[in-house]
Amino acid sequence: MANHKSSEKRIRQTEVRKDNNKYYAKTTRNALKAIRSTNNKEEATALLPKLTAMLDKLAKKNIIHKNKASNLKSSIVKHVTSL
Repeated sequence: MANHKSSEKRIRQTEVRKDNNKYYAKTTRNALKAIRSTNNKEEATALLPKLTAMLDKLAKKNIIHKNKASNLKSSIVKHVTSL
C-alpha cells in the first residue's frame, strides 16, 4: 500500500486515466467495426465524419498516436470509397 500522499494521488490518477482510456478505446473499436461491417455506402458516408472527428480528438489528447489516427482514417476512407 502507498505510504506517501503523492503516491496515493498517483494511484487515484492512474485509475481515472485507465478507465477513461478503456472507454475511449472501446468506443473507437466499436465505431471502426460498425463502419467496416456496413455495406451501405450512404450509411458509411454518414458515419465517416463522426469517426474522423473521434480519431482526431483522441490523437490531440495523446490517447492514440497521431500517425495511428492518420492510418486508421486513411484505411476507412479507402474502404468507404470502394463501396
